[in-house]
Amino acid sequence: MQKDRQNNSFFTMMKTFITIIIAMMMMNSCNGHNPTPVVRPATQANRFYEGNAQRLSQEVNSLLALHSESAAYSNVAALIVPHAGYYFSGNVAASAYAKLDPERKYKRIFLLGPSHHEWLDGASVNTEADYYATPLGEVKVDSETAHQLVEADSVFSYRPEAHDREHCLEVQLPFLQRRLGEVPPIVPIIISTNNFPKLKRMAEVLKPYFTDENLFIISSDFSHYPSYGDACAVDARTGEAVASGDVGQFIAVIEANAQSGIRNLDTSACGAFPIITLMLMLDNQYEVRHLLYQNSGDIDDHDPTRVVGYHSFAIIRSISPSKEKGDSDSFSLTDEEKQMLKEIAYKSIKDSLDGKPVSRLSPHTSHLSEKCGAFVSLHKQGRLRGCIGHFGEDVPLHKIVAEMARAAAFEDPRFHPVTRNELDDIDIEISVLTPMQRIQSLDEFQLHKHGIYIRKGYHSGTFLPQVADEVNWTKEEFIGHCSQDKAGLGWDGWRNAELYVYEAIVF
Repeated sequence: MQKDRQNNSFFTMMKTFITIIIAMMMMNSCNGHNPTPVVRPATQANRFYEGNAQRLSQEVNSLLALHSESAAYSNVAALIVPHAGYYFSGNVAASAYAKLDPERKYKRIFLLGPSHHEWLDGASVNTEADYYATPLGEVKVDSETAHQLVEADSVFSYRPEAHDREHCLEVQLPFLQRRLGEVPPIVPIIISTNNFPKLKRMAEVLKPYFTDENLFIISSDFSHYPSYGDACAVDARTGEAVASGDVGQFIAVIEANAQSGIRNLDTSACGAFPIITLMLMLDNQYEVRHLLYQNSGDIDDHDPTRVVGYHSFAIIRSISPSKEKGDSDSFSLTDEEKQMLKEIAYKSIKDSLDGKPVSRLSPHTSHLSEKCGAFVSLHKQGRLRGCIGHFGEDVPLHKIVAEMARAAAFEDPRFHPVTRNELDDIDIEISVLTPMQRIQSLDEFQLHKHGIYIRKGYHSGTFLPQVADEVNWTKEEFIGHCSQDKAGLGWDGWRNAELYVYEAIVF
């Protein structure tokens, strides 16, 4: 009996002790003493990219520098980028990240990629990690949004094995760290299912986040292991399907490639499922722009019989609600502003001839910072010497004029590059484009007043308004020639294409 009483006393004491410990833990929790943050380690450092912070910074900076002359876009909604080792795909990835405006502040970045190790039949959102580590530092995870996705639909869950060894998202982080500096919180998502209804559910859950305040990064390589020539052909078809923005066309091309019997073709897009998810969120407010294509054979031709293809794309939110009505009369330029743009164009060409980077002249008026398209035409003794333009409302006017002047002088494939001896004989003409308006009928098109822009999938073409002053065409001939000669759609191809009109301020 004595022994039983001793045992009871001991168990009572232990019970009291455990109760006190639990109470202290709860008090610590209530007082804000959180557990140690969970950091997902940089598992791919020294494998896919440099493990040393200094060398990694130099590596990424050098890749981005290859595209330093490329104008950034201010309204990037998403990027499609490769995820191979930087030696092979770093240049293509950099071509996309260079399009991000480093001054743009995003609230969060959604990272969507495929699973290379686990079949999920769904999507795994990393709700466990608080940070992702790279040699350049830690990037915070938006845990609240990650949990919201898992709670929103059972198609989202958390599967640790999908993230532990996966490289497709991790390799994107150093590019974001070097391009943006301070990286906003990320939402890491691995997608692994060929069930179209499930992919559609994912897109429906993600669509409310597909707004101006967020950026989506889609991680995908393209053809895997065909010969160099086969890779170029397969990737051209797949790239055109992505650029079309048509998810049905993309799926059809992926399936056709798989059934083509091309030797060693394992897949034509390892990130097909994340790409489909993105494309299901697109509508007519978005434009898919192809940026660059290379394959591993372009980098290292050691074995041209087995290569991997890499594409980069930028998805641009091209039509803002405030501009849907396209009030072109609200935009104008003073004589002083026109002269400033002429000086910017001239200095851009001269700087390039002098081996200097293009000067960034600070605009003195708000009009020169407006985002609109522009063409720069060069004439010598009354004859065209070069003409390059840019559509869209994604780059400030003074920057796009500088870029297009340089391109017209040195990149128009119809002409040899402008030489220093010619510069004083070159006349510069600038056409500033008013916001484009979608039309449904030729009745809305006015010859001599409007330029026309025709777009269908990967094909597009335009005639500036002043072309009508140079030819004796009817309205129908104007459209037909643009469709046939510029867009490559055939004489009547415009009939089932998207048509846009715009005006030009020419000086």
